[in-house]
Amino acid sequence: MGTSDSHEHDPRRAAIEAPIRAMCEACDTDGAVTAALQLYGTELLAFLRALAGNDDLAAEAFAELGEDAWRGLPNFRWSSSLRSWLYTLARNALNQLRRDPRRRIDRNLPLSIAPDIEHVLRTATLDIQRTAVKDGFRVLREQLDPEEHELLLLRLDRELSWKEIARITGGDADVDSRAATLRKRFERAKERLKKLAIERGLI
Repeated sequence: MGTSDSHEHDPRRAAIEAPIRAMCEACDTDGAVTAALQLYGTELLAFLRALAGNDDLAAEAFAELGEDAWRGLPNFRWSSSLRSWLYTLARNALNQLRRDPRRRIDRNLPLSIAPDIEHVLRTATLDIQRTAVKDGFRVLREQLDPEEHELLLLRLDRELSWKEIARITGGDADVDSRAATLRKRFERAKERLKKLAIERGLI
């Protein structure tokens, strides 16, 4: 069920993201942000919904993510994948909204890109509604503590490397040591999930 940390610099991912990088290099920030969210919008919104447990809050966080991406993409250095950077922004946006709900009112998404972000959000919402499956294991995951739930989402569902997850959850400092800690926490979370599944007769 795991992925290799070499995925962090996966040439396939770089090839997928190359057109967006070209837009950035051409200073087409609006086009790059729209393309990035079209590429990853559905999985990012699903991630936010799973963490938030509230579809409206997840949608607000997605809009915040769009603004943060628009502001930050011109300075993105491509030392990590665009995908993992967007997950970092999504996670931070949700946490900021939880701490300060007034950010919903103060948002200032540029008019040039706001309609595109809204369209991506609507499309991602429809995609999730069409494909959502509340299977027993996903319900059980929601009974884990929030950090364990998030870790399973990032590793199992999104197949991110341990270093990518370490950066998403804690920034660039001590990535290797935090990646090792996260790996151990992940194994404990899997054991807890297995026990819950046995208790519910799922395995």
